[in-house]
Amino acid sequence: MAEKRKRLGDLLLEAALITEAELNETLQEKRTDQKLGDALLERKYITEQQLIETLEYQLGIPRISLYNYPVEEDAVKLVSKEFAERHAVLPLKREGNRLRAAMADPMDYFAMDELRVSTGLQIEPVITTRREIMTAVHKHYHIQESLDAFEEQNVPEEIADTAEQGEAPVIRIVNQMILYGLQQQASDIHIDPQESKVLVRYRVDGVLKTERAFPKNMQNVLTARVKIMADLNITESRLPQDGRVKTTIDMHPVDLRISLLPTIFGEKIVMRIMDMSSSLNDIEQLGLNKVNFTRFKNMIERPAGMVLLTGPAGSGKTSTLYAALHHLNTEGVNIITVEDPVEYQLEGINQVQVNSGIGLTFAAGLRSILRQDPNIVMVGEIRDAETAEIAIRASLTGHLVFTTLHTNSAVAAVPRLIDMGVEPYMVASSLTGVNAQRLVRTICPDCREPYEPNEMEKELFEKRGLSAGPVYIGRGCSSCNQTGYRGRAAIHELLEMDDTMRNMLMNYKTAADLRTYAMQEGMIFLMDDGLLKVKKGWTTVEEVLRVAVDE
Repeated sequence: MAEKRKRLGDLLLEAALITEAELNETLQEKRTDQKLGDALLERKYITEQQLIETLEYQLGIPRISLYNYPVEEDAVKLVSKEFAERHAVLPLKREGNRLRAAMADPMDYFAMDELRVSTGLQIEPVITTRREIMTAVHKHYHIQESLDAFEEQNVPEEIADTAEQGEAPVIRIVNQMILYGLQQQASDIHIDPQESKVLVRYRVDGVLKTERAFPKNMQNVLTARVKIMADLNITESRLPQDGRVKTTIDMHPVDLRISLLPTIFGEKIVMRIMDMSSSLNDIEQLGLNKVNFTRFKNMIERPAGMVLLTGPAGSGKTSTLYAALHHLNTEGVNIITVEDPVEYQLEGINQVQVNSGIGLTFAAGLRSILRQDPNIVMVGEIRDAETAEIAIRASLTGHLVFTTLHTNSAVAAVPRLIDMGVEPYMVASSLTGVNAQRLVRTICPDCREPYEPNEMEKELFEKRGLSAGPVYIGRGCSSCNQTGYRGRAAIHELLEMDDTMRNMLMNYKTAADLRTYAMQEGMIFLMDDGLLKVKKGWTTVEEVLRVAVDE
């Protein structure tokens, strides 16, 4: 037994993943209560995937993914929630006198001995990531405890609005749903009422995944709890409602945007998780290539004119807008925005919330803003001809105006403004440039591997004037829940207006003519930018084709 109890540092040295100097430095500087593996991960000397592969190879302990692994509830009950959280251990299956347990650190012999003594069973460890274990602990302990407590309650109305806020099962369930969304870095949480159940789905990296089904009798109390959190009308279930929640859950500050929509099976709830860290990116972190970065910086640093951002909902337009405002936000300028809704509060910027119920529309708000001596104006969205015309007039009278428009491409934004009733000469005079963008999923760095592109992919690269070298794909691992993707990045196309384009507009040239001229001038289209990012190993051809059209 003593032979097997090797030290982690020795295993990593044998595998040549760290140097002696890195090991000694980490051992000296790590906290006394911190494990060596965690300290090495914190310093980025190794990745979690390298750590697991080393332990699997050196110790001969199998590695699993909890993402699709069946967990026996009877086995889970053998170990307390506190023990599972403290040691990052999850019991999986009991067979006779043996207990299979997933461990983030199978060299934690103290935890293994304590588990053996407390259960009276021989422990058979398997390896997985700490993140997967903590997610599974949340799923099998926290929510199950709250569900059990809910089943014992007989007065649902009291649960939703109880004075003992921390004790009500439904409050714990909703809090744990939100906490799980934060852990998974989800952008949205969907509570979908069905005929016989209530589904909870999470949008992670742009893709929805069903995580849990609650019994139908929980629907009303879940809905009531969310309405109370967002200070909405509990008695109104026939009309859509929107609200906002700012709270702290398990030491995490949470900012949620709530939307309720009546359906035939009850009210569907969508909770948008507002992530401040992603909204205040520097423009350097937007993922623009060198050519587009220079063009975008020139566009937003002009003293006047209009900069348009286009793309479908959920394409990262707001993050790009806020990054531009953050870049320009200095003491010497007055920045005012009119938004619906105000998604993030930005320090030093005056933000106006649209309220059409009392007549505060984009157009009305924009008129008032122009009397407030602004330097830079941001209009959340151009929805009608009136707003478009006021925004354009503002840009012609010495203001820098940022706004968004829903079109498929940067070039299509120009005729769209004209179709809305704005005179071509006004569009030509005011428009500085248009940025169109989409979000693509990025390849998981832990399981990324190169491959030779197939004939279709080679043809696609050659058609865009690019050489088809080796490209990359994620094979799927525990870090990315077997999807091969982790995180998202933007692909862009920037149309910069020049005198020739302005003359073309004045002469009523078509969008196809504008596109041909832009191509001759070296404009990088969405497909081109996507394929350049494929060559860099950021994303896959499949992802680029999902969001961009090869015209």
